[in-house]
Amino acid sequence: MKRFVLLALTAASFVHARVWNDTGVGAVVFEEAWAPPELAATVGGAPALGKTLADLEANLVDIHDKRLALMDKFGIDFMVLSCAQPCVQGVSDPEEAAAMAVDLNNNLADLISNNTLRFGAFAALAMHNATVAAQELNRTVKELGFLGALVNDYQQSGADNDTLLYYDQPEYDVFWQMVTDLDVPVYFHPRTNVEPILSLVYSHGFGLEGPAQEFAATLSTHILGLCTNGVFDRFPTLKIIVGHLGERIPSDLFRIDEQLLRQVPLGIPMQRNVSSYWLTNLFETTSGNFATALLQFHASQIGLDRIMHSIDYPFALIEEGQEWVDSLTDVLGEDEQLQLKRGLAISMLKLDD
Repeated sequence: MKRFVLLALTAASFVHARVWNDTGVGAVVFEEAWAPPELAATVGGAPALGKTLADLEANLVDIHDKRLALMDKFGIDFMVLSCAQPCVQGVSDPEEAAAMAVDLNNNLADLISNNTLRFGAFAALAMHNATVAAQELNRTVKELGFLGALVNDYQQSGADNDTLLYYDQPEYDVFWQMVTDLDVPVYFHPRTNVEPILSLVYSHGFGLEGPAQEFAATLSTHILGLCTNGVFDRFPTLKIIVGHLGERIPSDLFRIDEQLLRQVPLGIPMQRNVSSYWLTNLFETTSGNFATALLQFHASQIGLDRIMHSIDYPFALIEEGQEWVDSLTDVLGEDEQLQLKRGLAISMLKLDD
């Protein structure tokens, strides 16, 4: 991949106090995908309803034209961009992945440097080596002004892509220490599985690959691993964001908690139950899951103060997400709606700091 080099002036422009497009009412959204042309052509998947694969590819690459026009039209004050799945998590060679992450981060910082009023970024990270990932996160936050990181589920590794690295293992503690030291969130996003998982588990049912089933099933397992392996006990201030209304986990907390309680006599590492981590460490967004009744149920389980709005553009439509969140006046008070649309996100991303 072509190596993009940032001018020192570009990087320096991020390090001062952030000025952003704060209208007081517009949304702040941050599961919004971007990709350079060479990656956009490989993302695939199902485009949003009424759109084509060509539309999807073009909209992934675009930042300042159609994307910005839709933000203006439908009331989005600020958007955080991140690399479309699987991004660096789809590169098995550690050195290639690390170089790719640096290139992508420099490229994205350069692309948004002329409009940081409207755009921020989450870092892409190679997760083969926790120390390398920690160093790149530190660089992007301190030098490029990034707001955290987004990882596309597990890191594939090995000569045959058959080694899967999950970040709930003790060797990743050096990374989580950096995350907590920087006090930034990490967004966990789904990815397409490697073979043979994709064929063995999902190919039997038409359309089950991707968002309908695969994404939630795989990523929710990773999130639960963070809980059961004690990551939040070791790092009690860690902030993890999960999209698509929590990849279904808050819908099933009673059963999860009850079943994991049975593992206590067997020495399960986690010190609390999964429900409690949704009150201290885990947050969810509405990205691509604009279901009012489900939002209300999740608010009853984890609290509305753990939920933030996002779109999942361009895999979901900005107009659909914004029209939905604006319609919630029927079920939310004005202050609650503003908290969902922007309040918690402003605090989480420290936009006013």
